Amino acid sequence: MSRAFVFPGQGAQTVGMGRDLADAYPVAKAVFDEVDDALGEKLSDLIWDGDIETLTLTANAQPALMATSLAAFRALEAEGVTISAASFVAGHSLGEYSALAAAGALTVSDCARLLRTRGKAMQEATPVGTGAMAAILGLDLDAVREVAEAAAQGDVCQAANDNDPAQVVVSGDKAAVERAVEIAKEKGAKRALLLPVSAPFHSALMAPAAEVMKSALAEVAISAPAVPVVANVRAEAVNDPETIRQLLVEQVTGSVRWRESVQWMAAQGVTEAWEIGAGKALSGMIKRIDRSVATRAVGTPADVTAAAEALA
Repeated sequence: MSRAFVFPGQGAQTVGMGRDLADAYPVAKAVFDEVDDALGEKLSDLIWDGDIETLTLTANAQPALMATSLAAFRALEAEGVTISAASFVAGHSLGEYSALAAAGALTVSDCARLLRTRGKAMQEATPVGTGAMAAILGLDLDAVREVAEAAAQGDVCQAANDNDPAQVVVSGDKAAVERAVEIAKEKGAKRALLLPVSAPFHSALMAPAAEVMKSALAEVAISAPAVPVVANVRAEAVNDPETIRQLLVEQVTGSVRWRESVQWMAAQGVTEAWEIGAGKALSGMIKRIDRSVATRAVGTPADVTAAAEALA
């Protein structure tokens, strides 16, 4: 049996996430402490006792979700489940950083600082209110690409997240994304709705943020991961540190090819996906992509215990 450890992206954040892990496992608490130290602020206070609006700000949500994922992973390790229990790791957008940290390619401290930089750069790449994202439900990737092309009309509008067979997210200039919502409905989408996000992620409008991340990543040591990382922009596994560095830059403007990533892992024999961290959004996507891949969420001490028992 082959398994993948997968790590969630933005949208999974909740106030209080990871607190029970930190209470139950000193190694989990140490992750939050390390992130606080790396950022020079008590992000853990915001995660556990803050308000959801502040936590959801991109510059906060990204390192916070990584911290929660790594806390859950360290708790698994404390119960005897190591990275070698997985054939692959993968993460959705910022979750790719969590995957790299779990696989030992990046330190938690470097991850926290990179994600804070990434969040700020993505927020500042476009003036607030000028970009948007929308989820298109019930149309496949090719159909959504046609919608985006028709909606662009000289503006930026592109398929940003290919999440599962029935959910593709478009991103770009606000007016174009609003046009895409209407065109998608005309073309038979079950639903098409604007998302409550603060910037047009994974679109060409993020080019300034990609430049910031190119500089930031150039300053950071990246090691070969202990297990291969399935990269968002390639939808296949990579091992080479310099390739990983380049793909993390490309990821800022590139599409998150999650559906293809899961299909690729399934084709390599993966039969289980363990979602490590906050929420169960990836588990839902994976079930819609390939029902032969069993999913398990690992986000609480009880989940950690059950997961460890499953491997005992």
